[in-house]
Amino acid sequence: MSNWNFGIIGAGLIADFHARAIGDIPGARVVGFCDNGSGRANILASKYGAAAFNDYQELISNHHVNIIAVATPSGFHLEPTVFAATQGKHVICEKPLEVTLERIDQMIEAHEKSGTYLGGIFPYRYHHSFKVLKKAISEGRFGRITFAGIQVPWWRDDGYYHDSWHGTWKLDGGGALINQSIHMVDCLLDLMGPVQDVQGYMDHLGHEKIEAEDTAVAILRFENQALGLIYGTTASYPGQFRNLQITGTNGTVIQEEDSFKVWNFREEREEDDSIRKQFGGIHGGGGVSDPAAIPYENHTRNIESFLAAIDHNKPFNIDGREARKSVELILRIYER
Repeated sequence: MSNWNFGIIGAGLIADFHARAIGDIPGARVVGFCDNGSGRANILASKYGAAAFNDYQELISNHHVNIIAVATPSGFHLEPTVFAATQGKHVICEKPLEVTLERIDQMIEAHEKSGTYLGGIFPYRYHHSFKVLKKAISEGRFGRITFAGIQVPWWRDDGYYHDSWHGTWKLDGGGALINQSIHMVDCLLDLMGPVQDVQGYMDHLGHEKIEAEDTAVAILRFENQALGLIYGTTASYPGQFRNLQITGTNGTVIQEEDSFKVWNFREEREEDDSIRKQFGGIHGGGGVSDPAAIPYENHTRNIESFLAAIDHNKPFNIDGREARKSVELILRIYER
């Protein structure tokens, strides 16, 4: 693996999250942080032995930096991502890529034009349990899949939204769906494929002063004709585990966090008992009420996979076009 010197655009909670994840990758280190003048970049720079910058263009142009992580509020992803492409530097960008498809397409076009990589952050895909589930689907173990649904019944108190970009259309792009639930939406699409039809309902029921939704439900029909459900909220006190359910004519799996609550197939295999034992207890649990409690290890795997794709000049599985899909579906739900 090459030596990678990261510049992180942003200096909030997620920037610190990225710095910890990058610190666990051999050959990678953070050499710079950039803020919007808040002074937080100085704090993080001191913590990680890096430099602080007040201007993202200055950080991206710095000759010590050869890769960029974008960890700003969602509506500020476009400008640094496009500028990095003009400087010939790869970008790994937090979810969602941006708040509109037009802005996402500008990001994708800039990196395709420059020949640099643009990757998204969807760490749930990198836990071993998700790979086991995806393998079972690819092997046809469910028979005909009849239903697939996700639930993200989380809690955020009013302080989370007070004087914040969270829950705003301009900078968050929406509320509980595009911020908290998008990781599970991405998992659902990766497992089930495109959505043919969607009908959604949303409202701010528990946090009346925010612009966007804190509760949303969508009913889906996938192109494979299976039916589906998305439920996401930040108004479910005190917060419960995220979960995913897939069922069909030959099997059912219910996943809570990174564990399998149910792993049951008509045709039992030798490995099924070991899968149930390996993933039988609740693994994960961070984020249900405190975003700072989310573990970062899957972020490390996500970023490490991105670097490996660059090193070997191979496609990255969550490139810009792949990361765009979850935003596209969520915007379709908002339009309903």
